[in-house]
Amino acid sequence: MSVCQNLEPKKVFGFFEELTKIPHCSYHEKQISDYLVNFAKKRNLEVIQDKALNVIIRKPGTKGYENKTPVIIQGHMDMVCEKTEDSKHDFSKDPLELRVVGDNLYATNTTLGADDGIAVAYALAILDSDDIPHPPLEVVVTTAEEVGMDGAMALDTSLLKGKIMLNVDSEEEGVLLTGCAGGINTRTIFSNDLISKSGKCIQLSVTGLLGGHSGIEIVKQRANANKLMGRLLFELKTSIEFNIVKINGGTKHNAIPRECIASITLKNDSDISKVNTIVKKMEEDFKSEYRVTDPGLTLKVSDCCCTNDDKEFTSKRTSEVIDFLVASPNGVQNMSEDIKGLVQTSLNIAVIDTTKDGIEITISIRSSMKSLKYEVFNTLSVISKMLNAKLEKLTEYPEWEYDPNSKVRELCLNVYKDLFNKGAEVSAIHAGLECGLFKETMKDTDMISFGPSIYDAHTTNEHLCISSAERMYKLLLEVLKEIN
Repeated sequence: MSVCQNLEPKKVFGFFEELTKIPHCSYHEKQISDYLVNFAKKRNLEVIQDKALNVIIRKPGTKGYENKTPVIIQGHMDMVCEKTEDSKHDFSKDPLELRVVGDNLYATNTTLGADDGIAVAYALAILDSDDIPHPPLEVVVTTAEEVGMDGAMALDTSLLKGKIMLNVDSEEEGVLLTGCAGGINTRTIFSNDLISKSGKCIQLSVTGLLGGHSGIEIVKQRANANKLMGRLLFELKTSIEFNIVKINGGTKHNAIPRECIASITLKNDSDISKVNTIVKKMEEDFKSEYRVTDPGLTLKVSDCCCTNDDKEFTSKRTSEVIDFLVASPNGVQNMSEDIKGLVQTSLNIAVIDTTKDGIEITISIRSSMKSLKYEVFNTLSVISKMLNAKLEKLTEYPEWEYDPNSKVRELCLNVYKDLFNKGAEVSAIHAGLECGLFKETMKDTDMISFGPSIYDAHTTNEHLCISSAERMYKLLLEVLKEIN
């Protein structure tokens, strides 16, 4: 029995339920990509499947719309695959177990994949219809969006003819996204400069922080565990001799680190009392600074778990690492002048790893302006050089800058108001969207992003508002109808 059979729009939710039966975790999209190809062939629609498994499906304009401006409907086919600890679900073969709770659609003990399965379902419903008026369409469904937008990076955009793009990968109804941040992920490497370990080994920890997404939640000004550890070590270094044995903090480049742990060796065992005093004072300072954003913040001194085989970094290298953590900017750097409340440029000291090659510090830079993105990158380059470290650029993705002359934005605003008797909000996102990649090679294409309300995306509590999905489908159909 279909869980979605009574949900409206029926065709949209019918296709969405079909999609949830097909495995489509990031990097495992072959089955769903082939499903889209077969869907198109059965309906005699032109279809392209590239080496990255991206799919482009073309459909001519309906009667009276044949010569209208071609429109691209764009989304991604992969989903974040997470499940509860006790779940036995196998994402490689098991269909998702859907359930309706009030006005929301969930998957039981797993992510739902409404991000971005709802975009694909919208597109399939339109492609399958013979009574929806629309201009010539190009439905573009990409792969591996959730793990770095790999599919969009690999797509040959010269294949596309559309001059208007409707990206359906936003998660808040009534918010029209008109820009996104670009980014550079960097790694600063302090090579090994080691000596035999000596002195009393202790461990320092910064824990209890809230963390969060380094793009969406950077505006909340939450504490960064790696930055706080740098400040703590700098304060200790002013009155105590010690060397770093190892330091590790954070787990992902796009997450504000919630904890950082450093092992150090004291040259004088008697300095432990000084350490405890300084740590207590710094904890008081940090708790005062972040009493609102991170009330659970805790600093701790404990015995070290170093082995006799461990070595320590020299005093010079120890100071260089500490100075880098203190000197490096972190957090919000400036705000947008176009969109109130939007962060324009930020960076996140995301991960510190002590490896066999040395100490590596990964920093994620974001900006909606390329020049400001590179200003931050150049700042890190200068600091790294001054402190005898090597800066590497790991990855880069382009920004989608706000276009004050966008016609599709004005159309969507007018249609939204006519349909729902209220105004939509024009905004942008301080994170990456595929629109940024498309805009880089399709500069004359007018773009906008919108979608229904999706809550707790990428978690096992992910759920889609059913009535919102219906309203945003109406918006999509009306925009297609009104496009000139």
